[in-house]
Parts: sequence; C-alpha cells; structure tokens
Amino acid sequence: MDFSDVQEQSARILGSVETAIVGKRTVIEHALAVLLAHGHLLIEDIPGVGKTTLAKALARTLGCDFKRIQFTPDLLPSDITGTTIYNQKTGEFQFRPGPIFANVVLADEINRSTPKTQSALLECMEERQVTVDSITYPLPSPFFVIATQNNVELTGTYPLPEAQLDRFMARLTVGYPGREEELRILEDQVQTRPVDLIEPVMDGDAVTMMQRQVRQVHVDGTLRAYILDIVAATRVHPALALGGSPRASLNLLHAAQSLAAIHGRPYVTPDDIKTMSPHVLAHRLIVRPEHKIKGTTADACVQQILQRIPVPVGAAISQPV
Repeated sequence: MDFSDVQEQSARILGSVETAIVGKRTVIEHALAVLLAHGHLLIEDIPGVGKTTLAKALARTLGCDFKRIQFTPDLLPSDITGTTIYNQKTGEFQFRPGPIFANVVLADEINRSTPKTQSALLECMEERQVTVDSITYPLPSPFFVIATQNNVELTGTYPLPEAQLDRFMARLTVGYPGREEELRILEDQVQTRPVDLIEPVMDGDAVTMMQRQVRQVHVDGTLRAYILDIVAATRVHPALALGGSPRASLNLLHAAQSLAAIHGRPYVTPDDIKTMSPHVLAHRLIVRPEHKIKGTTADACVQQILQRIPVPVGAAISQPV
C-alpha cells in the first residue's frame, strides 16, 4: 500500500498546527501519531507552554467538533457525560449529551477534579461510548481525548490512578521554546492569536480514513517480539514496582505504525518503536520508593531498557510482499 498520501496529509496538518505552536514540530508529530493510532493523549507540563493551544490548533486544523472541559473540584460525572431530564411538554425523559460528545475533547487540568469525576472518562476512552441510566450512547468518530495537567501546583489536586493513566496511549511534554521561537511568538501575537486564524485542512471523515490506513502498516514479526521484550523488561526492572500492561504493548505497536505512516513508510522500523517507547510506557510505570528518593525516574528506566534490549537486525527493511 502506498502511504505517500498519508504523509502528504500529515505534512499539511503539521504545517497548520505549527503556525500556532512554534518550534515544536516533533511534539505535534507525536500528538498526531497518537490521534491516528486511535489513542488518547496526556500532556503534562508547567503552565503557559501551549498545552491548551495545541489541542485547539489540532481540532481546528482537522475541522472536527471541539469541546473543552475545565476540571474543577466541584465538577460532576454528569457534567461530562450528560444527563437525562424530564421534558414537561412531551411527558418523556430525554438525554441531554455532555461535552464528551465531540471529536476532540480537551480535559483541561484533569487532576483538579475528584477521582469519581475522573472515572467518568474510563468507559468513554476505552469503549468510545457513554452509559447513562442503563442506556448506552456511542461517541462520534473520530474521538480523541487530550488531557492536560501541571507537574507543579499540586496542592489540592488528585493524582490520576493507574487505571486512568493506562487509558492514555502516550504522555508528552511541550517544554520551553527556544529564544528565536519565543521571539516569533511575541511577534505573531502582537494583535491577534494565530490559533484563531487556523482554517481546516480536512474533516472528520478524512481523519477516520487515515486512521484506517495506519492500521495497514506492516509490522515485522521480529519487531512484534521486540515490543514484547521491551514491555516485559519493565515488569522485571528492579527499580519498578509496576510495569507495562498488555494494553501498553498494543499501544506501542499502534503508535509505531502511526509514526511510520506519517513518514510515508508502509512498514515499521526499530527506530519508530524506540521513539515512541518513552512516551507510551513511562507514565504507566511506578518507580519503587527507595529508588525514587535517589532520583530514578520512569523515563530513565525506559531508556535503560532500550539500551539493553538488542535491536532486531534487518527488520528495518522488512515489508509485506
């Protein structure tokens, strides 16, 4: 299968989003890879680096329905999923959909709401449906959740439980822009905001088609074994109390397929897997307390594993006949 069209469409998306998120093409590319892999994204960083802007820019570029949910301590599950109300005119109960019924949903500062409210996203993210009063409603396609949280200002927040973190295919950080990039940001936003000027380059149906094409990317058997070796190593790493789940293996497979398609390749290479591994695995891992106080991080453990696991030889050129 020719993936040049996926590469061309991806380049258009990246170029459009980059007008609002300056100097972060790699971050945008990885966010797009998660979307095309049918995943959900957690962006964790300090305030003011463009987490919300990235979500808005991506939604505007894709021409998709966008909803933003500001997570606060008093937010209720029904504020997300919707509720059933009684219509006095018809004498019947009617379902009023919540903001989760959108193509791109921004869960802003997700760790500021209670675990009860956070858990309202579990069914939505995994099964892409909402159940209210024993009635199940399908969510639109494509469906992409982008959640943000600050890694500072943790007072009054509720850390996401492991089950919730495991629903996110990847975690990304945006980081500070370089001096030249920040100067361009100042120049571009003297009178207006570039994100408000973004025009759609496609629609939801085109995104769905790209998602289907991504799943056609070939993954050599040696690379599937390579993925399993990496994830299995997280389960026995001496510094980790919790390793990657089978969902992590699947997410890494699909994320690598997506990255290959974005680059126009019909097959996955070891570099695709190595590139996406820290983003897909690190947020799922729990570092043992005795290692955490020594400064060991989940990201460092993933890098150690990638250096130790032998890379399959010749798999880079493997592709379907």
